[in-house]
Amino acid sequence: MSKGVAITGMGIISAIGNNVAENYQSLIDGKKGISRISKIQTIHKDDIMVGEISLTNSELEKELGLDSNNNYSRTALLGVIAAKEAVKNAAITNISAYKTGLISSTSVGGMDMTERYYYDYLTNPENQKYIDGHHAGDSTQKIAQQLGIDQSLVTTISTACSSAANAIMLGARLIKSGQLDRVVVGGTDCLSKFTINGFKTLMILSDTYSTPFDENRKGLNLGEAAAFLVLESDTVVKTENKTVLGYVKGYGNANDAFHQTASSDNGDGATLAMEKALKVAGLKPENIDYINAHGTATGNNDLSEGRAIIRVFGDNHVPDFSSTKAYTGHTLAAAGAIEAVFSVLALQNDVIYPNLNFKTQMKEFDITPELQLKKKSLQTVLSNSLGFGGNCSTVIFSKQQ
Repeated sequence: MSKGVAITGMGIISAIGNNVAENYQSLIDGKKGISRISKIQTIHKDDIMVGEISLTNSELEKELGLDSNNNYSRTALLGVIAAKEAVKNAAITNISAYKTGLISSTSVGGMDMTERYYYDYLTNPENQKYIDGHHAGDSTQKIAQQLGIDQSLVTTISTACSSAANAIMLGARLIKSGQLDRVVVGGTDCLSKFTINGFKTLMILSDTYSTPFDENRKGLNLGEAAAFLVLESDTVVKTENKTVLGYVKGYGNANDAFHQTASSDNGDGATLAMEKALKVAGLKPENIDYINAHGTATGNNDLSEGRAIIRVFGDNHVPDFSSTKAYTGHTLAAAGAIEAVFSVLALQNDVIYPNLNFKTQMKEFDITPELQLKKKSLQTVLSNSLGFGGNCSTVIFSKQQ
């Protein structure tokens, strides 16, 4: 059984960069990836702002060397790009040398393509190929095939916005229990009309840049992205003399069973998740140096999460915290992995990212997010991912095992 869970590789593609280096540069430059919709034909294109990735499907297909007859959804394309970067970053040359699994997460799945061709399936058999790519597990299967681990443990998690955090958690547990030596974990989601329409119906989309933890927050910006991390056991790290980027130190999942799309007013689920993660990590609240908050800029989330943070850390002892969703948009099932990469980058570079667009303090409490790029010695970062259905997850990352 492995004592530690090492992170040895990372890959990401988002609205602020096509790889890890580009994403980090945007974070420290305060560069937002939020704009009006340009790649989806929707009646809401002038009503909201989103985090779109600049590359088209054709450009992504070309980068992956796919033939024109493929049935890859955009979700799958983004996932493969990020997962391949993570494996390359981990310097893995033989994916089969150790017991290796893949845990990917998504909420959109392949619906970006099935909704595009919905009305011509009966008249154009050529487009029926996308039906096979609709289900959530299809993007996971394609990523596994591209990585060469499709004969190992391959599974998909879909727990809304906490999905990728839960993928990281499951991967860490499989390594700790000795069931796997290495796991590629993360998530991928593209923008789709289904998602846009759904969130529009909930009336939580902003028509301007999102403002996490601001008194006058108007709602979230949806985003598309993919990110993956390579987790490896002590044995693999020692045998291969691997460079370690950080460790998955603790994790917790809870459900406040409050509402289908809202968190409880006092943040019961988030409180339990953070407390569980601290217990697994063997840490006390005062050991946390930075919180990467879920921070969606919706009225409900920021109030609920803020109250939960205060419950766990106390009014006068809340660590520096910020939300990075104003950079990328809320990337749904991928969010936990996106922010895991950001958390590890924060640890590596001893930096806290600013909470962009903040102007007015919330009246319900006195805690204020970090508003400027801040250099600070970090040992631990706590990252929250709070999903619909009350599914709340926390992962703690550290420099030391």
